[in-house]
Amino acid sequence: MNLPLQVTIVTDMLGSVTNIVLAVFSLRYAYLLTRRQPDNFLWGFLFYFCVALVAFSISRAAGHIVKQLLIFSGNGNIWTMIAPFSGGFNTLLLISVSAVTVFYHKGVEAYHAVELRAAKLKEANQRLEIAAKELRELNLHLEEKIEERTAELAKSEKKFRHLFSNSKDMVFFCDTHQQLMDINESGLEMLGYDPSDAPQLNLYKIFHNEDDIFTYFETMHEKGFIKDFEVEFERRDGSIINVLLSATAIFDEKGEMIGCEGIAKDLTRVKTMMQQLVASEKMASVGQMAAGVAHEINTPLGIILGYTQLMMDDFPEDSEVYQNLAVIERQTKASRKIVADLLKFSRQSESARENLSLNEILTDVIAVTEHSLNLDHIQVHLDLDPDLPEVVGDAEKLRQVFVNLINNARHAMEEEGRGDLYLSTYYDREDNMVVAEVRDTGHGIPEKVKAKIFDPFFTTKAVGKGTGLGLSVSYGIIKDHGGIIEVESPVKDRDTGQQIQGTRFRILLPLAQEPDPVAL
Repeated sequence: MNLPLQVTIVTDMLGSVTNIVLAVFSLRYAYLLTRRQPDNFLWGFLFYFCVALVAFSISRAAGHIVKQLLIFSGNGNIWTMIAPFSGGFNTLLLISVSAVTVFYHKGVEAYHAVELRAAKLKEANQRLEIAAKELRELNLHLEEKIEERTAELAKSEKKFRHLFSNSKDMVFFCDTHQQLMDINESGLEMLGYDPSDAPQLNLYKIFHNEDDIFTYFETMHEKGFIKDFEVEFERRDGSIINVLLSATAIFDEKGEMIGCEGIAKDLTRVKTMMQQLVASEKMASVGQMAAGVAHEINTPLGIILGYTQLMMDDFPEDSEVYQNLAVIERQTKASRKIVADLLKFSRQSESARENLSLNEILTDVIAVTEHSLNLDHIQVHLDLDPDLPEVVGDAEKLRQVFVNLINNARHAMEEEGRGDLYLSTYYDREDNMVVAEVRDTGHGIPEKVKAKIFDPFFTTKAVGKGTGLGLSVSYGIIKDHGGIIEVESPVKDRDTGQQIQGTRFRILLPLAQEPDPVAL
């Protein structure tokens, strides 16, 4: 107790002042932090904590200094009076510091919650900024994108329109009432209609058979498409064409059928070629059979004819036996002629080939048959191409072909007692063939008979007026010459496109090959 207190007092006073200075510096530093980051909760808490700490330090340091000054001056009783108040005030300040410290974790939780919400808001703002940026870019390039898309659509439509317009097959679109909404030019040409007739066309008018259109509708509704459906279409002039039809149903967004799109390919020429091929194969088979039969029959017929003629020398001409033998001779010769025709049909006989003019052959044939034609009041009309190229063939056999065709035409016009016979020749540059046509104005050939006219022994003439080998022999001769023989009945007029009564036979023969030049 005898130690001096001056050192303690000085140390206490210096410590109090130092406490105040450090607290003030801490407060200033916290203040600067809050100014730099006003939204930072930690810096805000630290600032208020330093304020309380400075207040407590000042209060406590001031109390110590006053205490020492009062005691040192001999007024300790005054300090005894104010000491409780100073201690109580210091206690309140200390409680404030403690309260701030105690509730720090609550503030931190609130701060984290606010910070999380702020982060979400910040992320949302960033998304909004990105969307706004994309929207601005879209607005800037919208016109460019529209032009680009329009160009693509125009290019696609151009391709489709090119395919639609230039297709050689019929392409069409129709609604649920089977009314044609659009059809290309090839389709109109196939059906024989003009572009102005397109709005009035519908499938009911085009389909020839009601059963076919019923099958078409039923299949489209069940499957939504139809493929390779062979049907018959009726053209404007009433003629029938065979087509291969494929179509697909068109549906709206609700899945309801609103129409169909289809394509039809004309098979008429293909079917004609197939029929000609079948006929050619049949003719070849019949020709082989006919050749064998003819050779087998020809020998006994010759023997019968020879013995008959020998027996006729033994009887007078006015006797009944002689007359009976004459009948046998006549019928045997007729049989031999049929056998000869069979041999010609089978192309077994030799043929002399040379360059010749079809105009000269037709002129010779008309000179021979003109008298019988005039007797039947048949007017002959010649239209021969003066620059017609030559063909290679047997003139005698080709004359036989045209004689057969002219005789058939004359028989077809016998019922009317008059008629017109048209003979014409021309050069078909597309097929590189010489063409000769024989057309009459007779009753024509029925459709059911047309496929049989080239069959051997088939004839529509009365008994005794024909053997049924004329057209068969003609067919064999033309095929032997590498040509084609076609028949058309009724006839389509080339100028008007209308069908007229009669029959037209068209013969196409290949051109004669020019001889190679000889080097001199």
